[in-house]
Amino acid sequence: MASALLRQSVVITGASTGIGAACALHLDAMGFRVFAGVRRREDGAALKARGSQRLLPVRLDVTDEVSIAQAAALVKEAVGEEGIAGLVNNAGIAVAGPLEVLPIPELRKQFEVNVIGAVAVTQAFLPLVRIGRGRIVNMGSIAGRATMPFLGPYSMSKFALEAMTTALRLELDTWGIEVSIVEPGAIATPIWEKSTKAADLLQATTEHESLPLYAEHLACVRRAIDEAAQRAISPDAVAQAVAHALTARRPKAHYLVGSDAKFRALLARFLPHRMQDALLRWFLKFPPRR
Repeated sequence: MASALLRQSVVITGASTGIGAACALHLDAMGFRVFAGVRRREDGAALKARGSQRLLPVRLDVTDEVSIAQAAALVKEAVGEEGIAGLVNNAGIAVAGPLEVLPIPELRKQFEVNVIGAVAVTQAFLPLVRIGRGRIVNMGSIAGRATMPFLGPYSMSKFALEAMTTALRLELDTWGIEVSIVEPGAIATPIWEKSTKAADLLQATTEHESLPLYAEHLACVRRAIDEAAQRAISPDAVAQAVAHALTARRPKAHYLVGSDAKFRALLARFLPHRMQDALLRWFLKFPPRR
């Protein structure tokens, strides 16, 4: 496998930590030449120290058109007429909070990174994917099928990635370009710690009169997130799903990763919505209706 992949190149966004770093290192170990998108030079150096000479950090901010164009030009110069075997749209953030009080700039930021950024990167690198008869893998979440309260902004962005994946899969079928989405459950990555800190800051700085109404509910969700973090699995499991999507003869359209993701997907598929809502309120120990 390694010898067959030695000259094949993949691009991964958001590779500084967590799932992106795990994917970069896993694909590097398989024999791919990996262009790992990072925003800070020091993050690239730290990642490079853990990989082989094939792993090449690239400065890439998915919200910056100039940064995307420069990264695409760098990769094009490096791969030449070979193109790339894969693009992994992994960069993402998690914005949390009640939708009633969420500052609109925060919602725009959520979509700018998770959705608009993914589309912009795909547009920039798609010519190289087409030349290399490569594939596209989008990093979704089980939150893109089943929403948690107060994680609405994040879930909305992941629902949008589901639609983006389906649209691309149909639009690019003529050229044999496979497009998959990976939908992890609870994964041990820094994203939720960052999200929790951001949510704390939002609560501390928002003066919206309705925010105190949600105090008990927010405490319930925080407890559930903390408990989920204790059960979170390694990002290596996600990296394996990404590798399958890039190399399998017949890749899946959807990859559910983790027992919790598979369970929640089953509930979302078979239970009526009101029953799902009631079950989730019970699980979170929400206060009764007033």
